[in-house]
Amino acid sequence: MEIVIDNDDIIIKKLENFDPEHIFECGQAFRWDREEDGSYTVVAFNRVLNVLKVGEDVIFRNTNLEDFENIWKNYFDLNTEYKAIQETFNSDETMKKCIEYGDGIRILQQDEFETIISFMISANNRIPQIKKSIRLICEKYGNFIETYNNRDYYSFPTPSELSICKPEDLREHCRVGFRDERIYKVANMIENGEFPFYDLKNKTREEIRDTLITLPGIGEKIADCITLFGYDKKDSFPVDVWIKRVMETLYFGKEVKKKEVSDLGRDKFGKYAGVAQQYLFYYGRENKIGK
Repeated sequence: MEIVIDNDDIIIKKLENFDPEHIFECGQAFRWDREEDGSYTVVAFNRVLNVLKVGEDVIFRNTNLEDFENIWKNYFDLNTEYKAIQETFNSDETMKKCIEYGDGIRILQQDEFETIISFMISANNRIPQIKKSIRLICEKYGNFIETYNNRDYYSFPTPSELSICKPEDLREHCRVGFRDERIYKVANMIENGEFPFYDLKNKTREEIRDTLITLPGIGEKIADCITLFGYDKKDSFPVDVWIKRVMETLYFGKEVKKKEVSDLGRDKFGKYAGVAQQYLFYYGRENKIGK
């Protein structure tokens, strides 16, 4: 990985399998803004970063080498060779076609608590509203980070900071709707030690998933998303309505039960089922499958 430092820019020369649009537009994260120049501004781990792809190079702006090495390299999963992952799908012509559309996708390594709350908010919700609710939660309960491109950015609140919220404020001010009581309960269960949040990191996908679904407001699909995007379990295969329709169109040729889709996804794509799911999601989105 060839790194060039230019003031507050970190330039990675000829970075393969990396496209900010593919990464942020495939439904795995909600705290980003697309800028007029095609770049993406993202806030994570109390930092604000702007990412722009220019030709084969990727420019990380508003950062420094220390934060790139300690935060962003892991966040963007840059130590994982995605070309090697893609090669495990070589015998699947359908997946090869999906990869052509989303070649630059990487699985973001997100904060576990932020991922839990964010995907609770995502249930039966549209992406613009999800992003808005999360932004309002950060503004009300997080801490100011900085102003960048004329926008104020705030950190995502910790379990302790969010545990003092009032459900009615979450509903009325943060626009989370029926999820208000559930978010309040989850934040307090983690803060009070009623939920083994800090013990999950080294558990298996199945163990993490089975533990997460004991929380209020978290069903199987949301647990699978959190397991993949918050705990880096790439063998997780979340199935929502869209993925179900995409799989039915591309692999089944008929309508099937959700469990059949989930089982095929994990069996067919194995330890990289979650990466395959993202390629499928982006391909389905670009080709309006299931619309």
